[in-house]
Amino acid sequence: MEFQNLLLKVGKALSKDEVKALVFLCTDLLDQKPNKVETASELFSCLMKQDHLSPENPQLLTELLVTTEHHALIRDLCLAPHTTTSFISPYRKLLYSLSEEITDGDLREVTFLLNTMIPRRKLGEHIVSTTLEVFLEMERMDHLSESNLNTLETIVREVCPMLNAKINQFKKRRGKLFTKPVIFYSSLYVSLCDSEESKPSVEIFLFSQGLGTYPMTSEKRGICLIVNNDNFSKSSQLRKREGTEVDQKCLQSVFQWLGFKVESHHDCDTNQMLSVFKELGKRDHSRFDCVVCCVLSHGVEGSVYGVDGSTVKISDLTDLFNGLNCPSLVGKPKLFFIQACQGNHEQQAVFIESDSSAYSFHWTDAIKAKQGIPNSADFLLGMATVPFHVSFRERTNGTWFIQSLCQNLVQMVPREFDLMSILTKVNADVSKKSDQYGQRKQMPQPAFSLRKKVVFPVPNVPTPSIHKASSNS
Repeated sequence: MEFQNLLLKVGKALSKDEVKALVFLCTDLLDQKPNKVETASELFSCLMKQDHLSPENPQLLTELLVTTEHHALIRDLCLAPHTTTSFISPYRKLLYSLSEEITDGDLREVTFLLNTMIPRRKLGEHIVSTTLEVFLEMERMDHLSESNLNTLETIVREVCPMLNAKINQFKKRRGKLFTKPVIFYSSLYVSLCDSEESKPSVEIFLFSQGLGTYPMTSEKRGICLIVNNDNFSKSSQLRKREGTEVDQKCLQSVFQWLGFKVESHHDCDTNQMLSVFKELGKRDHSRFDCVVCCVLSHGVEGSVYGVDGSTVKISDLTDLFNGLNCPSLVGKPKLFFIQACQGNHEQQAVFIESDSSAYSFHWTDAIKAKQGIPNSADFLLGMATVPFHVSFRERTNGTWFIQSLCQNLVQMVPREFDLMSILTKVNADVSKKSDQYGQRKQMPQPAFSLRKKVVFPVPNVPTPSIHKASSNS
């Protein structure tokens, strides 16, 4: 209640335009369109629902108020004046900073220059009335993104040439993202170029200038194989995996956005699973950058179940892509994400009542990761949980691990984070979740033999809108 009162005071202190500015800065964190969030209370509710803001983690609130220069409000509310972890992308901060320098007269000139690119009715009064709304419309029409600043630079050069220095500074810092070390702090990766003034006193350098990156230059990234086992009616001991279709849709949407050709197979028995993986391993991947394989099923002791109730070892699946069996993938990343269940005697559903609906949480993964770790180079095995432990699947929202993986790929790939950084954020997010009693937890575990960083190119197509799983942490 004390934290809610704090948020209420912040909301009352902000004007309507200031609330719009906060919403704009949080665009990449919200699960709905920015124009649908009209009040501070709606914004804070969304951020808390998605676990971006809480009494234990109020840093995002502080960063928002620091960015919008509400220093007096920070002081009056006794908030910590500095935050070392950045939740708002430098790109959003750049656009906000530019908007603060553009006058009403400048805005009229901006809208005039955009007449041929954006429908006039969109630029009319009462539709787009602020610079931030113009930026959002440019993004919607695919004329502006973190990796495409050309139109913005042209407009600024004509209307406010002195602001180009800010854009150039942003591009210069963005270019240094992989030539400067990255520090690990507060369960997040933070680029030193984001804020030199706010670096923590103790820095743990994880990456150096000499660490390479796998090439990602092909027209298509590669094949993304999804095996989704749902209906186990052929087995008397394994239950239907309700909610798995949500995971499949999210994975398909996200990896298509990343440039993969997605191939999905449903309800495979053990022989079919082996056959699907063997066929993919025998293909020529020379014109691709990598391969991704996702398995959504029940599982036990380093294996995954087919819908017939028999098991396949994870190592038998990954070995089909090693250097001997698949020469066209030598030196290329082979990425496996395994979401599987614990087994027969652990399939107990616990119904947890919420304010509006009932969710069914199932014991799922408890894989022995050591049996599935590939011996060959350039593999990554993303397990939903640590060995001997369980993970959760919700009937309406999908699994905590897959949903967090998809959400963080969408949020962090445009900021050019590497895959291991993204998986560390997935670890942090999933570890915060629990049932409403705080008794059941989950900790994912990636195992890898990667020799370089996996950095997916920023897609030049609109970001997919994916399902947001609820959090009961």
